[in-house]
Amino acid sequence: MVATRLELNLLRLLSRCEALAAERREPDEWRLEKYVGALEEMLLALKKHSSKPAPELLNEYSRKVDFLKGMLDAEKLSSSAEKALANQFLAPGRTPTTTKERTPATKMVHLQTKARYTGKMRSELLGTDPLSVNESEELNLRKRKGLASEEKQSAAELDAVLQHHRSMQEKLAEEMLSLARSLKNNTLAAQNVIKQDNQTLSHSLRMADHNFEKLKDESDRLEQHAKKSVNWLLWIMLIVVCFIFISMILFIRIFPKLR
Repeated sequence: MVATRLELNLLRLLSRCEALAAERREPDEWRLEKYVGALEEMLLALKKHSSKPAPELLNEYSRKVDFLKGMLDAEKLSSSAEKALANQFLAPGRTPTTTKERTPATKMVHLQTKARYTGKMRSELLGTDPLSVNESEELNLRKRKGLASEEKQSAAELDAVLQHHRSMQEKLAEEMLSLARSLKNNTLAAQNVIKQDNQTLSHSLRMADHNFEKLKDESDRLEQHAKKSVNWLLWIMLIVVCFIFISMILFIRIFPKLR
């Protein structure tokens, strides 16, 4: 896909910004900040353009512009430690901006700023002259061939960080698995206890129902027995009353009234 005029202008300005970022700048230098602001506007317009490039290229442009903007923000911090920490979180570009570059310019700028901030921190700790230390470190850094050793060191550091994160993730996964097993065992134990309690409660309810039925039967039998006893007593009383009544009549007949 043929690059549009807007994309070509963005590439030229991006290359110029990378060159300015690689140079040693004065504190009152304003061009780079203005150029980065113009880059953001051009990148936003390119994303809205009808003939915009592939998403991978847009992401790479955004990555480089964000790196330059983050580098400027890091330079505004007060202490060298804060600058070095902010510089660690910056992500340089992955591909060269122009065909003349063998290594991405933002990656070289990232390594230079990292060395400069490290030198300032070392000079602050040792009480040496930060300018001389930084100049010597920058000269040594530029004399290195292709920054191969720095790239290898960065790769080794990245591998170490990835290995550390991988080990932490494995440890966290093991702890989560152990917690899941413990939770499963506790849940099964609670289920067994609840099941036993339900069985005990069901047995108690059955026993209560059985005892209630037996009590009801005994109450019915006692009631019937009480009714039978009352009936016999009533008949006996009726017989006694009749006997007394007949006895009185006979007594009156046998022993007439004395005159």
